[in-house]
Amino acid sequence: MLYLIRFFPEITIKTKPVRHRLIQILRRNLITMFRRLDAGVKVTGDWDMLEVHTPDGDDSLSREVLDILLRTPGIGLVMPVQKHSFTTLDEAGQAVLAVWKDELKGRTFVVRCKRQGHHPFNSVDVERHIGAILLAGSESAGVSLKNPDVTVRVELRYNDFYVVDRQLKGLGGYPMGSQGEVLSLISGGFDSAVASYQCSRRGVRTHFLFFNLGGREHEVAVKEVALYLWMKFGSSHRVKFVSVPFEGVLQNILQAVDSGYMGVVLKRQMLRAADRIAGKLGIEALVTGESVAQVASQTLPNLRLIDEVCEALVLRPLIVSDKQDIIDLARSIGTESFSACIPEYCGVISVKPTTHAKRDRVLEAESGLDMSLLEKAIEDAEIQMIDRVVEVVDHRDVEPPIHKTVPPQAIVIDIRHPDEQVIKPLMLPEVEVRSIPFFQLGSQFTTLDPSRTYLLYCDKGMMSRLHASHLQDAGHTNVAVYRP
Repeated sequence: MLYLIRFFPEITIKTKPVRHRLIQILRRNLITMFRRLDAGVKVTGDWDMLEVHTPDGDDSLSREVLDILLRTPGIGLVMPVQKHSFTTLDEAGQAVLAVWKDELKGRTFVVRCKRQGHHPFNSVDVERHIGAILLAGSESAGVSLKNPDVTVRVELRYNDFYVVDRQLKGLGGYPMGSQGEVLSLISGGFDSAVASYQCSRRGVRTHFLFFNLGGREHEVAVKEVALYLWMKFGSSHRVKFVSVPFEGVLQNILQAVDSGYMGVVLKRQMLRAADRIAGKLGIEALVTGESVAQVASQTLPNLRLIDEVCEALVLRPLIVSDKQDIIDLARSIGTESFSACIPEYCGVISVKPTTHAKRDRVLEAESGLDMSLLEKAIEDAEIQMIDRVVEVVDHRDVEPPIHKTVPPQAIVIDIRHPDEQVIKPLMLPEVEVRSIPFFQLGSQFTTLDPSRTYLLYCDKGMMSRLHASHLQDAGHTNVAVYRP
């Protein structure tokens, strides 16, 4: 299979040096991801488009390649094509007819051509010539220039002729790693997950910062959200996951601060810590999922007071987004199902939160805080690479057994996102395979037969290790990882 890649339109209007740099980064990112998938996938081309070649006859690999292309930042369009050497318009027309003849039966059509190079004809000539061949050689309902049932697309680039099967919209944005780095404050809920995605889509290398207010269960849930976002939209670059134990800071606020000011003070403490950690990591910008007036701490007066405690630039990709729009986007990127199960711990601590905090009252409230608790939280922060989130500094996690083959009587649980299962179904003859997406595993595992052994499976082995480790740590010794 051959795919043509068109770039995000904003890339094509950059100056020549900038455009060249962005395309080179995109090409390098694709090579990095495809190298992990299959050495036979090749990426070629430059400037106007890229070509991605997959080995002939491997439909499963082609589907996986297409999935990666559709979720890679920097890509505007993905087009499965057939490539031919151009000789004459008659031969080109016959190549198009072979592909589209059946599709045109009883339907109107139009031919659209993109052409590059020096030829004794123009693009309209190509469209008319091929249109005539299709009209004569198919049982179509005729040509319709304004409202066709089918648009037949072809491209002629110098001596290469491409018959386009279809056009698929890419993720857009800029290539990952081309726009610097940020540290995204992620709680696992709708807003922070979508804000992190928005930054990744824009080409920003997005690291994750988690303030743990809900204990072990909260940490595992947020790790799986961050890991999912990275694997789906940013795996061309390694990023960090930082976990800060913030229960002590929260308890101090609950005891020392008036109820109406708790939310603002907590957010200020978080940004103080985030600013310090970002400085240590050499990152100049923070990202939050806040939207104007969505909750009391997110009014403009309160956001101004929150921002003044840090030197780093604070980015808010969702600042004027409606909640339903955020949820809809979470659904489209695949995070809605498990974000819905994660409580917003920092949003429930004030009974009657103020919407217009006064600076002097905030400072007065903070004067009664034990700032050594904040210092200790920063000092105790755990910094891991996102692909090693099973392993933590104090070794709380249990390393689960890993099996290359399935032991007798064991059951394999496919914990991948349903979208991934459709693209590449797990087929294991004579082995019982059950489908329980990772965001449902915690609630469903306790209902399974405890006398059976369960092997968790995912494509890269990261999500399965994370959940198997957590389940073993919770006392379930009948769980392991299936990693063929």
